Amino acid sequence: MARKPQNPQPVDALLTPRYGSIPTFMRLPHITALRKLDIALVGVPWDGGTTNRAGARHGPREIRNMSSFMRKVHHVSRIAPYELARVADIGDAPCNPIDLADSLTRIERFFTRIHAQGVVPLSAGGDHLATLPILRAIAKGRPLGLIHFDAHSDTNDRYFGDYRYTHGTPFRRAVEEGLIDPRRTVQIGIRGSIYHPDDMAFAHDSGMRVIYMHDFVKLGVEQTIRVARRVIGRGPAYLSFDVDGLDPVFAPGTGTPEIGGLTTREAQELVRGLAGLDLVGGDVVEVAPPFDPSGGTALVGATFMFEILCLLADAVARRRDKAGRSR
Repeated sequence: MARKPQNPQPVDALLTPRYGSIPTFMRLPHITALRKLDIALVGVPWDGGTTNRAGARHGPREIRNMSSFMRKVHHVSRIAPYELARVADIGDAPCNPIDLADSLTRIERFFTRIHAQGVVPLSAGGDHLATLPILRAIAKGRPLGLIHFDAHSDTNDRYFGDYRYTHGTPFRRAVEEGLIDPRRTVQIGIRGSIYHPDDMAFAHDSGMRVIYMHDFVKLGVEQTIRVARRVIGRGPAYLSFDVDGLDPVFAPGTGTPEIGGLTTREAQELVRGLAGLDLVGGDVVEVAPPFDPSGGTALVGATFMFEILCLLADAVARRRDKAGRSR
């Protein structure tokens, strides 16, 4: 007689149609008792940091819908995340759509509670500023390495005079606040026109490894993976995936599209190449469904969320095994 799985499991699409049941990330149970989990899937339905085309606030809901296409086992790595870790959808982080500062506080407080329980967060945004309060919650006292997929460095300083908090500034603020170690930060896919010739100066001067898209074309997937792994090393790291790192042919539903980006296949290979790193959290951001009624960009978001989930579940299992051996 088969043993009943002890970890939370997705609704089985062989028994219940994908379009049935309440939509949750990966069709997992909605569980709010953090003590029962190793990994929490979280929506951050907020785009208060957007400077032009809003709409990423609707990302989590559509990513949940499209995540019904995800199954239980990764077809390449054979990682079965729900066997390795206890995973569930814990709902959405609270936010205030008319008050940016209050939203940053609310989001940080929510993720602080997750982190205090030893649970690893995997989030769906939301614009990229949402990553800053998440890092504030999980990186206090230990700057993290950062693997950052994006068309933009997000290390600008100020917008509209003296405004320091937008989706173009989170990683500059994160360095200034000691949340990430710029010498253990790699940015992949950077491209597009800039405001000033020195826009990238902070990223370079602080020690970040910036792999521009034209660099990636020369390096290729395998060499880029080697560079990224060398930069991150063995310490704890966070993975942030902005869908505008992809060419808009593959992800048109985003606020700041830039042509000439990664293909979905290249990006999948890059993410898979990070297996074995000590990942302690991740997010997929800037899915803006109003700009892609087909739902294709939300499917991209859901798929990369699953890709990252497999890495996180493997990392959780590795840390658990290591702790068991050290006893």
